[in-house]
Amino acid sequence: MHIYLVNDDGIGSKGIMALLRAACARGHQVSMCAPAQQQSAASHRITLTEPIFVHEFPVDEPNAKAYAIGGSPTDCVRVGMLQVIKEPVDMLISGINEGYNAGMAVHYSGTVGAAMEGTINGIKSIAASIHHFADQEMIDNFANFVIETAERYLTKETKPFTILNINAPNVKPSELKGPVYAPLATSAFLDNYERRVAPRIGDYYWLMSGAMMEDFKEGTDSYYLEQGHVVFTVIGNPMCLSKEQFDDMGLI
Repeated sequence: MHIYLVNDDGIGSKGIMALLRAACARGHQVSMCAPAQQQSAASHRITLTEPIFVHEFPVDEPNAKAYAIGGSPTDCVRVGMLQVIKEPVDMLISGINEGYNAGMAVHYSGTVGAAMEGTINGIKSIAASIHHFADQEMIDNFANFVIETAERYLTKETKPFTILNINAPNVKPSELKGPVYAPLATSAFLDNYERRVAPRIGDYYWLMSGAMMEDFKEGTDSYYLEQGHVVFTVIGNPMCLSKEQFDDMGLI
């Protein structure tokens, strides 16, 4: 299997390198195109008015090639697949992200955005994330799990424009529960921006740490993650209401 790796934490980060090692250890060909800089919360943004530079990134595995791309995670998929990687790709994996991409966080996520770009290009795609402060053993264990899941996912029939989203808690492999399937939690972030003053420029605002507005509802992805499970969700299709569903709204 030819696996295309991308992320939003940047080239060389722990999560994507763990996936590289796990995939190569299982005999897969790997092409990595990841951001040259940290791109968290880039969502599905693409670069329109600036040049996108590409540089080869050194890796030790003989059946892998890696490139640092000076753009967003979605740029990494678009430029990589259209210009850099010439061989057909079987599977795209975005991650492993440092921090959950669960609940409403998926709408901001560069990890999820890159995976969505993969499926738009007709490639089966997975977004993978692990909770903050996971140690190397936890990350490596999850990376192996993600690659094994990708091997099975490749053979399954899936709806177009959908991605498989996998999250894992930061617990020891022996204590890990799961896996379970759950819908996205709908709790919203309660963020705040602090007003500050730059003497020669004027007012500016700095994003302060946010928190969830309410407790996670039982049965949602965020709830099961709090219980120590690996959690699967499917994101994407249907992308809009059917005509019948829209007609029921009575807007026209």
